[in-house]
Amino acid sequence: QVQLVESGGGLVQAGGSLRLSCAASRSLFGINSMGWYRQAPGKQRELVATAAVGGVTNYADSVKGRFTISRDNAKNTVFLQMNSLKPEDTAVYYCNAKGYNYQRFDYWGQGTQVAVSS
Repeated sequence: QVQLVESGGGLVQAGGSLRLSCAASRSLFGINSMGWYRQAPGKQRELVATAAVGGVTNYADSVKGRFTISRDNAKNTVFLQMNSLKPEDTAVYYCNAKGYNYQRFDYWGQGTQVAVSS
């Protein structure tokens, strides 16, 4: 079983920055997409950003221009640079990896808390 291990969450003031990291516990072949999702209290989990094969990225409208996703394919690692953070960015952020290796896989990390104070 592959584990995705996130790090980098914490408490920051509005306007500040954080960098999230997520690494797979072992080599993971066949990844099509790695990304970040978040879930705020009382809300559904939502997409933040994804990075697919070939460098194609996708962002939620609410984070465009403030967040940047990047991948280190050789290390099965994905990063999320978050700038100009707002209180509404407060949530648990989850790492995700989707792909196919003899069968489809869809792995999730345990989540890392991001709290932005006003």
